[in-house]
Amino acid sequence: MDISDEGQPLDPVWLEIDNNVCGGLAGASSASLVAELFIGAGWRSTSGSSWESHELETTWCRIEVDPTDGDTLLNGVVDPRRFEDLAVLLNRFGLRFGLELYGDDGELLRKIEGGIPSAPHDAAPRSSSRLLGPLALWSRRGG
Repeated sequence: MDISDEGQPLDPVWLEIDNNVCGGLAGASSASLVAELFIGAGWRSTSGSSWESHELETTWCRIEVDPTDGDTLLNGVVDPRRFEDLAVLLNRFGLRFGLELYGDDGELLRKIEGGIPSAPHDAAPRSSSRLLGPLALWSRRGG
């Protein structure tokens, strides 16, 4: 199952915000698998903008996950106060990830990487200045 209309839709206050979060999930080559993890956590899932992508949402976040060669890229909107919650969720899923949060002016505000395979699933993600180099992400506006 990778489509679900259960869960809470995005709070309308975030509908007019430009994408402010982007990142990558290393080794997660199936967006459907990622969607199933989010659905299990109570998120909604719909088909994304491509055949293999999925749009995932809850009241404080809407992201699109799109598989690439061996990794899955994500971008969308997150309530900046809940940015760490997204990272904690990805960490609990056991995914290796890198996330970037941007401000209204396009300025990079925060980077987080996590999901180190040897870390316990409840471990908090770590901030890092060398976040997304190996994930070769596209620019935040161009994704």
